Amino acid sequence: MFLDLVDVFGSGPLSGNPLAVVRGGEGLDAAAMLGLTRWLGFSETTFLLPPTDPAADYRVRIFYPAGELPFAGHPTLGSAHAWLAAGGTPRTPGKVVQECGVGLVEVRQEHDRLAFRAPPLIRSGPLDADDRAEVLRLTGAAEEDVVAAVHAANGPGWKLLHLSSAQAVLAAEPVARAPAGTDVALLGPCAPGAAAQFELRAFFADPAGRVVEDPVTGSLNAAVAQYLFDSGQAHGAYVAAQGRKTGADGLVHCSREESTGAVWVAGRVETVSSGGALSMP
Repeated sequence: MFLDLVDVFGSGPLSGNPLAVVRGGEGLDAAAMLGLTRWLGFSETTFLLPPTDPAADYRVRIFYPAGELPFAGHPTLGSAHAWLAAGGTPRTPGKVVQECGVGLVEVRQEHDRLAFRAPPLIRSGPLDADDRAEVLRLTGAAEEDVVAAVHAANGPGWKLLHLSSAQAVLAAEPVARAPAGTDVALLGPCAPGAAAQFELRAFFADPAGRVVEDPVTGSLNAAVAQYLFDSGQAHGAYVAAQGRKTGADGLVHCSREESTGAVWVAGRVETVSSGGALSMP
C-alpha cells in the first residue's frame, strides 16, 4: 500500500485542506480504514479501489474520524489528483469519473485547477425553528445577522446560516462540544473588491464530541453554490474564501453552466508527498 498527501483548495503552498490518499488498500476492511483515518488525524482520508461500475475510472471510499461519507468535495479532487499522478488514465480524455457513495461524480481539468460536478442536493429548503435555533447556538452566530437558514445536504447533512456579511461569519464563536453527526456552516458576502465574493466556515463534531472547524470544504461549497445560484444571489461564477480562522487560506471557484445548469466546484490541488510505503498491522 502507498500513502499520498495532497493539499486541496489552497491559494498557495500548504494553505488548503490536507488529504491522505491510500492506494492499494483493497484488502482493508471498513474498520481498518476508519482506524487509519483516526490515527492520521486529517478531516478525511480516502482509499482508491477498483471500480464496480464500468463507467467509472476508479472507486473511492471516503472516511472521516466519525465514520464513512458517501461524498465529500476536497477528498474528490484530492483523490482524482492522486489517481492521475500515479498513472491513472481516464477512459475519456480530460474527464475522470469517480465512483463513490452517491454514485458517479465527474472531475475535469480547468487550467491549473481540478473541478468536480456538484451532485444533486439530498435536502434543501428552510430550517425549521428548532434547527435554526440549534445552529445559531452551535455556531455562535448572532440572530440579527441571519439572512436565511437552510438545509444544504449533499452527502454530509449541512445546515447553513446565511449571514449579512463576511465580518459576521468571521466573528462567530462556536461552542466547544456538539452531538455526533453535527455538520453546520456559515456563509456571508465579502466587501466589494475583495479577492473572494463570499466567506464560508464549516464545523463538525469529532468522535469525542469536540467541535472542529474544517479548513476548506468542497461538499459545503458545492451545496452553497447550488443555493446561491438557484436563489439568484450569484450568477455565472464566483470565488469563495474559507479557512482563515484555522490558519488556512483556501479559495474555491464555483461556476454554473448556462446550457445545462450544472454546478462545478474547482480548486488547486498540490502533491505534498507521494508514494510513501504504508504498513498496516
